[in-house]
Amino acid sequence: MAVGGLKKKRRIQLIIVAMVFLAGATGLVGYALRDGISYFRAPSQVAEAPPGPDETFRLGGLVETGTLVRGQGETVTFSVTDGGASVKVSFTGILPDLFAEGQGMIGTGKLVNNVFQATEILAKHDENYMPKEVADALKEQGHYKAPSDQ
Repeated sequence: MAVGGLKKKRRIQLIIVAMVFLAGATGLVGYALRDGISYFRAPSQVAEAPPGPDETFRLGGLVETGTLVRGQGETVTFSVTDGGASVKVSFTGILPDLFAEGQGMIGTGKLVNNVFQATEILAKHDENYMPKEVADALKEQGHYKAPSDQ
């Protein structure tokens, strides 16, 4: 009978070791991805509940007409809106070729002193494309215009 009890004890030990290993692996994956995960927010959501200055997130909407200002070097400022609120954006770098006022964009960065400090800007890639998150945010505000079928 000691042989059966020994097998059961070994099986339980193996299951416990496997569970500890799985929990450790899950923790390591979560730790590795913590900086890679960035949530999308529309300007209205940022205005209602501003994220902390250490939180990286994606901001999307339409570039407001008349707000694009090119500063010293490669620094550019503009405002992004979803029709309900606007957020001022500052970006240092080269903008995508298709970036323009009145067009959809998504930026990745942090909100510092009520200015979104973008580290990356993405623009639409053709005349009918708008990022899904931006289109959903504009639909929610009632400002979305579906592309015309041609």
